[in-house]
Amino acid sequence: MINVTLVGTGAVSNHLLDVFSNTNGVAVLQIASRGDQLSQALERMRSRDEEVDIYIIAVSDDAIATVSEHFVKSNALLVHTSGSVAMHALPKEVRRGVFYPLQTFSKGRKVDFQTIPLCIEAEHKNDLELLRTLARAISQSVYELSSKQRKSLHLAAVFVNNFTNHIYQIGNDICLENGVPFDALKPLITETAHKINTLSPIDAQTGPAKRNDDSTIDSHLSQLKSKTHKEVYRMLTKSIKETYESKQ
Repeated sequence: MINVTLVGTGAVSNHLLDVFSNTNGVAVLQIASRGDQLSQALERMRSRDEEVDIYIIAVSDDAIATVSEHFVKSNALLVHTSGSVAMHALPKEVRRGVFYPLQTFSKGRKVDFQTIPLCIEAEHKNDLELLRTLARAISQSVYELSSKQRKSLHLAAVFVNNFTNHIYQIGNDICLENGVPFDALKPLITETAHKINTLSPIDAQTGPAKRNDDSTIDSHLSQLKSKTHKEVYRMLTKSIKETYESKQ
C-alpha cells in the first residue's frame, strides 16, 4: 500500500484524489488546503509523517517553494505536480521528486487517468521506483523525464492546449459577433485533433496561409474588428507561410 497525502485542493489535487480513491494499493491519508488554515493542516500532517510515503504538492507554480518549506523535516518523499518547475525548487533537505500529469484539468469534468501521460523524476533510485509504481497504478503511459525535458514538454503543451483553446475562444467570439453557430465548427475541431493520430502536424496543415491564398487572407483581416485578433491572425499566418516556404 502506498500512502499519499495531497497538499492543495485545486483541480489537479481533486482529480488525483478521485483516481487514488478508486485505485487498489493506494490510500489518501490527508488533504490540506493552501488557505488560511494551511499551517495548522501541515502541522497535523507532520504528526502522521511516519505513515506517509509520498506528499504530493499540487499548488500553483509560484507557491511550490513556499509550501514545500513546511516539509524540510519530513522523511517521506516530497513531490510537486508542475510541468515547468524544476525538481530542485523543492528543499534540498528532503527526498524530492516530480509527479506531473500531462493533461488539462477542469473541476467537474471527468478524465481517464489510464490515458494520461505521467512524467516522473526523483533524485534516488528507490524514490523513482516508488513513483513509477504509483504512476503505473493509475496510468498506462509513464515517462521518466529530467526537469529540462519536462520543461520543454510543458512549453509544447501550452502551445497545443492553452493557446489552441484560446484560438477556440476567438473563433467563438467571431461567431457570436456575426450570429453564426459555434457548434457548426465542432466537427472541424474534432477532425483536426483526430488527424494528429495518423498524420504529423506538418502533413495535416491546410488553409489559406499554406496555399498562399492572399486574397482570402486579406478578406479575413478586413472582417476582424479586434486589433488583437488581427495581430494574432497575421502572426499565425506569417508562421505558417514561413514553415511551408522552408519545406519547398
